[in-house]
Amino acid sequence: NVIAPKAGCEIDLRVPTAEDGARMENKLLGLSALTPGCRVTVTGGMNRPPFAESPTIAALYEKARALAKQVGIDLPKQHRGGGSDGNFTAALGIPTLDGLGCPGAGAHARHEHILWRELAPRAALLASLLERLD
Repeated sequence: NVIAPKAGCEIDLRVPTAEDGARMENKLLGLSALTPGCRVTVTGGMNRPPFAESPTIAALYEKARALAKQVGIDLPKQHRGGGSDGNFTAALGIPTLDGLGCPGAGAHARHEHILWRELAPRAALLASLLERLD
C-alpha cells in the first residue's frame, strides 16, 4: 500500500441554528491527529448563517401561502437544507422567503429544467406578493 504524504477535504456543513453551527465549528477546529507522526490542520468556518424561521418569516409565509392559493398553487412549507443569499437577509432579521421560483427538476444537473406551464401562475403569485409587501 502507498500512503499519501498529504490529504485534504472540504466540508459543507449545514445547521439549523447558529448555536449548532458554533458547536460543530468548535468540534471541527479542535480535531487532532490520532496517529503518531501525523498532523491535522483545520481552517475555515461557517460561510453562511442558517436560515432559521422567525415570527416575521412565518407571517410572510402565511401571506404568500394565502396568495398562492388564490392562483391555484399549493405552497407547502418546506425545509430543504440548502443555502442561498436569503440566509444572510434572514439572519439580519429581514423577513425572507426562498424557493418561490418555478417548479422543475434536476437541480444543479445537466437535465435541470422548469415546468414551463407553471411560469404564469408563479409570476402571478410573485406579482401579488410584491404588491402587498409593507
